[in-house]
Amino acid sequence: MSHSRVVGAVEIGTSKVAVLLGEIVGESGLNIIGHSASSSKGVKKGVVTDLNAASDCVHAAIMAAEKNSNSRIDEVFLAQTGSHLIGNFNVGTTNVSAPDGVIRSVDIDAAKADAKRRKLPNTRTYIHHIQNPFSVDDQLVENPLSREGRRLQVGYWSVHGDSDIVSDSLRVIRGIDLDVSDMVISSIASGAVLLQDSEKENGALVVDIGGGTTDYVLYRKGYIVKTGVVPVGGDHITNDLSIGLRVGRKSAEDFKVKHGRAYYQTGDKDEKVWTIGDLTIGDREYPLAAITKIIEARVSEIFDIIKAELEVAELLEPMDIASGIVLTGGSARLAGIDEVAKRCLGLDATVSEGSVDVAEELRQPEYSTVLGLLHYALTGQDASQEMAKPSSFLRKISGLLNI
Repeated sequence: MSHSRVVGAVEIGTSKVAVLLGEIVGESGLNIIGHSASSSKGVKKGVVTDLNAASDCVHAAIMAAEKNSNSRIDEVFLAQTGSHLIGNFNVGTTNVSAPDGVIRSVDIDAAKADAKRRKLPNTRTYIHHIQNPFSVDDQLVENPLSREGRRLQVGYWSVHGDSDIVSDSLRVIRGIDLDVSDMVISSIASGAVLLQDSEKENGALVVDIGGGTTDYVLYRKGYIVKTGVVPVGGDHITNDLSIGLRVGRKSAEDFKVKHGRAYYQTGDKDEKVWTIGDLTIGDREYPLAAITKIIEARVSEIFDIIKAELEVAELLEPMDIASGIVLTGGSARLAGIDEVAKRCLGLDATVSEGSVDVAEELRQPEYSTVLGLLHYALTGQDASQEMAKPSSFLRKISGLLNI
């Protein structure tokens, strides 16, 4: 009988906690057996700000998913986001050791170790080391083993986060007596299930727009070359509407969901929308133009920030991102958001439609990250997308967890 284990994919977002349960059978089988989602508390811009409040929400969501699936979670894959995450590109170099110039495993290991040699302050911890291509005497190669050359190099996009912030998210999970097997950046998890290998090879930008943050990952020639987090998301749009229209957050959220569009068009100035829509006491009308202009300003800001970061890194070249932009996350549901992304970044953009291999309710953009977490639980990490295992970090902070 094949051994099976139940993996919980957990995303602790600013506005929502999402939990997806997958039963992994053997080495290749995955059955999605349960899920739950609940409102999030104690989290701001993807960072836990109130440990007790966040723990209550996450624990309730996990227990609901376990109850619905009549199973118990064996291990957790946890999404990470927040502007505390920083990425750096590091290059490792080694001289080929053999007299005949043939590259051996020891040379490859030496180049990798040199790329990851950079030590972090005690306040920072690595989340991912993402390998890029090798080069032999400045010529790019996929696999340098047994090739001849004098100098071997390899690059890594390495992402690290604030140790205290990461430890707080781990505390939330450990508080329910569960182990975190791996941490995965939200955008990388989403990209794993939204893109085909051919799209990664042609170049693609995945933008995951959540409630408090927007995460992105850029692929070029099949490799992850940059990730980033913008501390702006759908909740900021709601807040802008609340302030601009002088309405409560609930009414502002209703306006965004029911009448919102990511861009203004001239016909909006003649159209009115109502807070309730039944002409009862308290029902008021507002110009649609005010709503769409407010939303457009904030949505444009998100894409303008991403554009600026890619331009600084000299990575915004349309011919190298031929597959365009894939938008996901709960806020990607906003009508017309793909048009704004296209206008701001100069790339074709589409809103993800989810995987056809899952139930229809899980094909919504807000489930991309947890589906990606299950993907990593099933497939593990290949050499090109190596995660910095949290086990060593967990050992480092175990004395601080007090649970």
